[in-house]
Amino acid sequence: MMKKKLALVLAMAMTASLALTGCGNGGDSGSGSGAASGSGAGSSAPAPAEKTTQVLATGGTTGTYYGVGSAMMNVLNPLLTLTELNVTSTGASKDNVEGITDDEYGLAILQSDVLTYAHEGTNVFSTPETDALWVAGLYNETVQITAKGGITSVDQLKGKAVCVGDQGSGTEFNAYQVLEAYGMTADDIKVVHANFGEASEMLKNGQIDAAFTVAGAPTTAITELATSGMDFSLVSLDQEHVDALHEKYPFLVQENLPAGTYEGVDTETICVAVEAALVASTDMSEDAVYELTKTMFENLEELGTSHAKFQLVSAEKAAENGSVPMHPGAEKYYKEIGLL
Repeated sequence: MMKKKLALVLAMAMTASLALTGCGNGGDSGSGSGAASGSGAGSSAPAPAEKTTQVLATGGTTGTYYGVGSAMMNVLNPLLTLTELNVTSTGASKDNVEGITDDEYGLAILQSDVLTYAHEGTNVFSTPETDALWVAGLYNETVQITAKGGITSVDQLKGKAVCVGDQGSGTEFNAYQVLEAYGMTADDIKVVHANFGEASEMLKNGQIDAAFTVAGAPTTAITELATSGMDFSLVSLDQEHVDALHEKYPFLVQENLPAGTYEGVDTETICVAVEAALVASTDMSEDAVYELTKTMFENLEELGTSHAKFQLVSAEKAAENGSVPMHPGAEKYYKEIGLL
């Protein structure tokens, strides 16, 4: 008897449920076959596709890369429909390449020369890593040579104590590339390893004769050196060697620092620079990278307000000097605006 009563109760409940479902087919719930049919005055529009989160790898939290990446996230996220940027702090260029290779990051900011090393499997990379593709060159990081007074050319560094940056750093590779152009190797100088701030202190204290610094100019370490009262020089390259460097290492581009970039430097300084580049994983879709590239360049003014480095960015420069293959999404945008 109890089983019959229970069966009757269940049957009544199912009937009520079916009746309610039938009433809801034309309503606002958007679920079930009624929503799929698209008929009825009360049917709603399909929900927009969800954004795909892409981790944007940068550098240390006090560095430029992290600030630039944060500006992109804050300005672009409300405007993008396909991508949600999530900035993360990393060990910078080499770590960023390896993170893209390991599918940890979808996007990264890094030095263009390190990107080239990755694709070639040279210097800090034992095998080629080719998953990071060019999206945009952003701004220059200048190879600057500071020296004690009286040293005015690279030739004069022979036999001198020269800081080439931290061991294994991009600065060290750039230093040896410049020395190579002038017919020297590491054996022709007394190699010292230190970071930029330490190198400036060593220069002031007479512990070294010169130092290589690779960073956006003006650079804090050199600005402090210039205002210390020390007799120092900013060594200028000559055009012949700049051209030779760019021919052998296409990622090294010419950049002339105007007179007055640093206190006491009253003439233009001819330098080479590497680009800080935005790259995307081969796994990111063409549509997503196209939208990101387009949105970034259509909102440079707001990005420049958020971070000063974006005031140096332009689509014309971004599409040039790509040292590795370009992502199809970025290529589509540059072709659309007539730059490729």
